Amino acid sequence: MTTRRSFIKASSILSAGFLIAPPAFKGNKPIIGLQLYTVREAMASDPVGTLSKVAAIGYNSIEGATYTGTEKFYGMSPKEFKKVLSNNGLVIESSHYRLGEDKENGEIVRGTLLHDWDKAVDDAASIDMKYMVCAFLAPDERGTLDHYKKVADQLNIAGERCKKSGIQLCYHNHNFEFIKQGDSFPYDILLGTDKDLVKMEMDIYWITKAGQDPIRMFHDHPGRFPLWHLKDMDKTPEKNFAAVGTGIINFKEIFKYKNKAGMKYFFVEQDNCPGSPFDAITESYNYIKKNLV
Repeated sequence: MTTRRSFIKASSILSAGFLIAPPAFKGNKPIIGLQLYTVREAMASDPVGTLSKVAAIGYNSIEGATYTGTEKFYGMSPKEFKKVLSNNGLVIESSHYRLGEDKENGEIVRGTLLHDWDKAVDDAASIDMKYMVCAFLAPDERGTLDHYKKVADQLNIAGERCKKSGIQLCYHNHNFEFIKQGDSFPYDILLGTDKDLVKMEMDIYWITKAGQDPIRMFHDHPGRFPLWHLKDMDKTPEKNFAAVGTGIINFKEIFKYKNKAGMKYFFVEQDNCPGSPFDAITESYNYIKKNLV
């Protein structure tokens, strides 16, 4: 099974959605995004063909899953990648990045918030990206609340650099940020970042898995969540990942509060799929188009 961390490592070697007001539409089509981590293995072997398949399903917006290694987009320069996207009627609104405190085989990872961030931001700006997202904290990048305060400072600094290029930095949650330490969650520390420099990409599945209420969070921190990840939670005791609309998460209710959240874009992301990820993203796309946009 390919994990996010192992995928990022593999990508280093290989290359070493949406509803807003306004606009909510691209032409006459609602903008529906896909996080490419969902099709990571296909992107690793055939990025051009995979993007064509994604567009054929109906997606017209994507979020990148990696920018490491030789600091290219799936082995392509920014110019090459932008041309492939354009040829398929796709735009890249956002992309995921690593913090960079964690090392690979004892070596720093470039194209991260802590290493060569200037180049990463410049490359993102060159393909008209609107958001850059700190995607994940490796176990060694978590630790105590004091360490999370250090991470918060690093996010503020990276966000300031993004702002200079007209890009918004965000932080993407999992559920480990909701393991209480004393009276606080680590996520509380991350929410204590400058709200203009660092906004949040809410992964609604992980928020739910952590026992949190996304709607309550929107009310407590209005306008802080411009990006959402959509994946469902199945009805088994294990609460596995599922295609949007097939599980227990009430997306119709959550979408009623999109303006309170400040949501601008959403992206389908299913970390693991029981069958073909292309079947899963097709099922999610069809549900979203029929019920949410």
